Amino acid sequence: MKTIEELTRPNIRQLKPYSSARDEYKGVTASVFLDANENPYNGPHNRYPDPLQWDLKVEISKIKKVAPEHIFLGNGSDEAIDLVYRAFCEPRIDNVVAIDPTYGMYQVCADVNDVEYRKVLLDEHFQFSADKLLAATDEHTKLIFLCSPNNPTGNDLLRSEIEKLLHGFDGLVLLDEAYNDFSDAPSFLSELDKYPNLIVFQTFSKAWGCAAIRLGMAFASTEIISIFNKIKYPYNVNLLTQKQAMEMLHRYYEIERWVKTLKEERGYLEEQFAQLPCTVKMYPSDANFFLVRVTDAVKIYNYLVGEGIIVRNRNSVALCGNCLRVTVGTRTENDKLIEALKAYTA
Repeated sequence: MKTIEELTRPNIRQLKPYSSARDEYKGVTASVFLDANENPYNGPHNRYPDPLQWDLKVEISKIKKVAPEHIFLGNGSDEAIDLVYRAFCEPRIDNVVAIDPTYGMYQVCADVNDVEYRKVLLDEHFQFSADKLLAATDEHTKLIFLCSPNNPTGNDLLRSEIEKLLHGFDGLVLLDEAYNDFSDAPSFLSELDKYPNLIVFQTFSKAWGCAAIRLGMAFASTEIISIFNKIKYPYNVNLLTQKQAMEMLHRYYEIERWVKTLKEERGYLEEQFAQLPCTVKMYPSDANFFLVRVTDAVKIYNYLVGEGIIVRNRNSVALCGNCLRVTVGTRTENDKLIEALKAYTA
């Protein structure tokens, strides 16, 4: 692969990052802080948070088995996705390649950063071919985006193809594992040392039940993480978010119980959907949602809205004609959905 220095935009390589008051002072014994123009009242919310969230990264590292130096924390995974474009892609020159269909923010960030976004269609089983993705690249391709389990299809991508891509591409491979907690497939976090061109995204929004606090994680080489830290906004993760995340890390066994329950409920919902007259095809899922092809996605979606039940209509997405994406809820919520669909008449 190309070196990280070669992949990085020249202006980013030369950039002198903003140095905040909390960057310059790293001691732990001071008791009087008169360096950051903060209001001395209303502690602890009057003080700027740790710009590198170090204590939080140390706790995350214990669970993820990744050293804190290999962790970036952002305002949702979307911040890290955007930073990848800003760090490595020269607008109107470079391009990225991605599977299709997949998470829509990859393309939105490409459009915002004025970077060409090339789509490679998945096959009928929602799997990708490393060779086809590589065939879509050229000398200006900096990034390849994968999502596994994929959104909206719900399935794990073939590990052998991911590994083939990592070996065959000389740029960066971005692997979004937002839903990996619900899958039986092992995370690629343990492979970071093996693949210096790999960046893995995870999040507190799904299994951790913390979508509201907006905390995403990126795991990569220390060289890549240092670039993210160089160009991110100084205090990108606020104190309230850091505190709530720390609390959830101390409740890890509860999160494991939630995941177990949601996987059981996923199986229950899949069994129920398979018996519904409106179901045309169920697609296997490794996430906390599943994709189902129905007789008329638009009509059924609108009917469910009228019943006060909201699912996601994916009818206009590539390969997903007449498909609904259904998130796994509580048993009460799931039963309400099933009962409404049993009562549906075309």
